[in-house]
Amino acid sequence: MTEMSYLDGNMLDGPLRELFAVDLSPAASRCDHCGRLGPVAGFRVYSHAPGLVARCPDCAGVLLRLVRAPDRAWLDLRGVTYLEVPVPLAP
Repeated sequence: MTEMSYLDGNMLDGPLRELFAVDLSPAASRCDHCGRLGPVAGFRVYSHAPGLVARCPDCAGVLLRLVRAPDRAWLDLRGVTYLEVPVPLAP
């Protein structure tokens, strides 16, 4: 397999913000493949497919897939055991 260039998980901020009301870049996650703990911002994101594919920086397992159409989005998080999302405290 040849090495493809990738972007860091921070580039998911805009696309995911369209779906969620909070910034998921600092959200803690656990890789379902190797157990790595880390923020979404640490994912390796590949945009060479029809959509975005985020992989674990340690084992290269697929963590997230996001595909957009004009009127809908498909989000697959099967490779992430959990996302711990920081939410602002209510005033």
